[in-house]
Amino acid sequence: MTGDKRRLSRRLKAAAAVTGCILVLVAAGAGWAYWHLNQNIRSVDIDSALGDDRPARAPVTVPTAAPSASASASPLPTGVLNILVLGSDSRSGGENAALGGGDSTGARSDTAMVVHLDADRTKAIVVSIPRDTLVTRPSCPTLSGGTTPTTYGAMFNSAYAVGGPVCAVKTVEQLTGVRMDHYIEIDFAGFAGLVDALGGVTVTTTQDIDDDRSHLHLDAGTHRLDGTQALAFARTRHGIGDGSDLGRIKLQQQLVAALLKEAGKTELLTDPAALYKMADAATGSLTTDTGLDSLGELRGLAQGLGAMPATGLTTVTMPVVAAPSDPNRVVAQEPAASTLWESLR
Repeated sequence: MTGDKRRLSRRLKAAAAVTGCILVLVAAGAGWAYWHLNQNIRSVDIDSALGDDRPARAPVTVPTAAPSASASASPLPTGVLNILVLGSDSRSGGENAALGGGDSTGARSDTAMVVHLDADRTKAIVVSIPRDTLVTRPSCPTLSGGTTPTTYGAMFNSAYAVGGPVCAVKTVEQLTGVRMDHYIEIDFAGFAGLVDALGGVTVTTTQDIDDDRSHLHLDAGTHRLDGTQALAFARTRHGIGDGSDLGRIKLQQQLVAALLKEAGKTELLTDPAALYKMADAATGSLTTDTGLDSLGELRGLAQGLGAMPATGLTTVTMPVVAAPSDPNRVVAQEPAASTLWESLR
């Protein structure tokens, strides 16, 4: 494992520890605050919407606590866990519209990552799916009670646009053959607010970024970004490299590492006001499946991540090649992509 991956793994553990501390402090000290943060989290009942026509769920077991364990300590569930994490570029609402960087309507999934946790929480693999990947978008249920048509050669991020979280999950499951046990979505304004609540993030770019579409203009070097700038950094693609989504994914992975570094800083652990501010920003930006829509459930997930050793994290991008029908789009590269997804089942 490279030094960058080891550092990212340590930051992931630190951020998970901070999340756990936030929830313990809030639960122990302020009933209203706990209620407020719980109410912040929006949820979608994906399991009910999709029914049983899905890949099989991996078995989950609850281990027996060791005899020496504290009587108050609850053993954490184990078993393979796959989580679809989306960054939504919704333009709905004034705050999101102001950050949208364009005049388009609706919403798409600008960022998509499958986070795979192994059964004993000693390893995690984060797989990025390029938004420009051409896929077969399956028929999805709609809020009105109808269904969307099956569409061949559709851009991956269009699934969220036509059918929201439910269609995004169904499309990923069809593409990968992997059951998504949970869903987490963070929106434009929420991401910017979270960065601002942390006091900004520090990133380093090896080349100038000049992108009028995302409104980001940075000279090569190290920069401290506020929420709006960090969001532009996550979205930029035309001002760096070959302008493809693959270049943007590298920036997004760098930004995630920077965000986890800020979340894991010691000062947060000793400042309840700062902890609450970050928790409020984080929960207020989230949409989850109904299995993660409470502080207790999120805390359990954070504890599992916090137990992962420093060498346990791997970040990759789904193998892709240029699409035969359009050089500006990509398709899954086989058999490499199927081999990758098979390893996550």
